Amino acid sequence: MSSPSKRREMDLMKLMMSDYKVDMINDGMQEFFVHFHGPNHSLYQGGVWKVRVELTEAYPYKSPSIGFTNKIYHPNVDEMSGSVCLDVINQTWSPMFDLVNIFEVFLPQLLLYPNPSDPLNGDAASLMMRDKNAYDQKVKEYCERYAKPEDVSMEEEEEEESDEELSDAEGYGEDSGDEPIMGTADP
Repeated sequence: MSSPSKRREMDLMKLMMSDYKVDMINDGMQEFFVHFHGPNHSLYQGGVWKVRVELTEAYPYKSPSIGFTNKIYHPNVDEMSGSVCLDVINQTWSPMFDLVNIFEVFLPQLLLYPNPSDPLNGDAASLMMRDKNAYDQKVKEYCERYAKPEDVSMEEEEEEESDEELSDAEGYGEDSGDEPIMGTADP
């Protein structure tokens, strides 16, 4: 059996090879973002969400932590934190599953078949059970407001610019040749 770190590498590479845009956080393979497109023939179709994934040291024996970073209106997703309430991730996870399963099966199923009887977002669950048309409309509004593909791309560009500015700022104060050296060295 391969080690957990090898399995992490394999699963991450498999996810990247499956046409998912993956943005690494820091240098390790523990944390990253995945661009997740709403499933076809659903209220979420056309939306793009940036999903944060954190892999524990015990992955694949322990499930990854999954959370939406841009808002989504769904009974089983906490509106503020983006946490996901999904049995297969939270309770019945098995090392047989991998990262591709999460993005090709588990999350699409969650969006296609919400479970309002086990909510993380009580307002969404209540509205879904009370007035399905109003619920559908609110889901679409959230998709248009928070899950536009260009918004996810713009967010990345802003992060890259911020990182570049930080890198530029770090260069000041070092002997980069930009500033004259003041005074003379002590003998």
